[in-house]
Amino acid sequence: MNQHATLPPDVSADDAEILWTATGRPFVRTPDDCLDGLPDYPWEPRYAPVDGMRMHYVDAGDPDGEVVLLLHGQPDWSYLYRKMIPVLAGAGLRVIAPDLIGFGKSDKPVQLADYRFLHHVAWVEEFIDVLGLDAITPVVQDWGSLIGLRCVGNRPDRFARVVVANGNLLVLPEGVEILTLPDSLEPQDLAFPDVISPGGGMGLFEAWATYALVGRDFMPSVPMRATINADLTDAEFAAYDAPFPSRIHMAGPRTFPSLVNTVGDAPTNEAARAALEAFDRPVLGCFGLLDPIFGTPDSIAATREQIAGAVGQPHHDYPDAGHMIQEDVGADLAARIAAWMHDTPDPFGSTR
Repeated sequence: MNQHATLPPDVSADDAEILWTATGRPFVRTPDDCLDGLPDYPWEPRYAPVDGMRMHYVDAGDPDGEVVLLLHGQPDWSYLYRKMIPVLAGAGLRVIAPDLIGFGKSDKPVQLADYRFLHHVAWVEEFIDVLGLDAITPVVQDWGSLIGLRCVGNRPDRFARVVVANGNLLVLPEGVEILTLPDSLEPQDLAFPDVISPGGGMGLFEAWATYALVGRDFMPSVPMRATINADLTDAEFAAYDAPFPSRIHMAGPRTFPSLVNTVGDAPTNEAARAALEAFDRPVLGCFGLLDPIFGTPDSIAATREQIAGAVGQPHHDYPDAGHMIQEDVGADLAARIAAWMHDTPDPFGSTR
């Protein structure tokens, strides 16, 4: 696959303005009117400059409170955390919920080469630096866990605690690619693979990555409907599609599953995983057991048994929650995190 290609545009992309960073990276920006009136998402947009682009984030709660950093995955955006943000903010915490570059209200590169694991790690680390965040408690899930936990492994002194909610930090040998992807990026008529079925293995994940990359009818709401157990309205599902009005805006959600092939770009990923396992500040694991990827015993053990700070913590599993745990049990999960933080001394010198 040509990693410098852009996804073929559709008719609705004709009016999309291509913007450029000073270093020559082309990107697009979702028009504001696409994102007006989203249900239960009242927060004013804020933007941080990151690598010549705008990275959107929600900033809610007490500006002097302990920082909770909510990191989403694919194909969603910070809208995923709308049930959790009010609960955490109401507990006196400062809640920061960014949209990863390529998602939500953040700017969206159009070249596939810009969607690589280390790029996203670097962008999140730059975002943290731009906002001057310290003593952070990240809540990480899906690709937000691979990216966020890599940040913890890279810079453990910036983090006070960690909450892993359906996630893990995958380590691959340098240069290893575990997926075979299509050579052509032309849209194809593909059926949505039932990726939430247990026991599918890597073949099913490869089918999912291919579908996301070239499936003609792929939109974020398709896998969200398949992975959310809670009752959502059509307007809420439509909100997941809202940041992506045309195919040229879709490079992020379309390429992220195949991003697993770029994890091996990181020659120090084993060192980062070792640093994460040595992280001895409090680590909480909360998992939806209906998640066939991260709700498995091996995945759960990667947090609870392999990270030093997880020992003796009040971990909790949700038997009726799936991969999108924020949608299924978001309010309860947020209340559990807030109570745990208030009961856990801040290792940087204060207890709130």
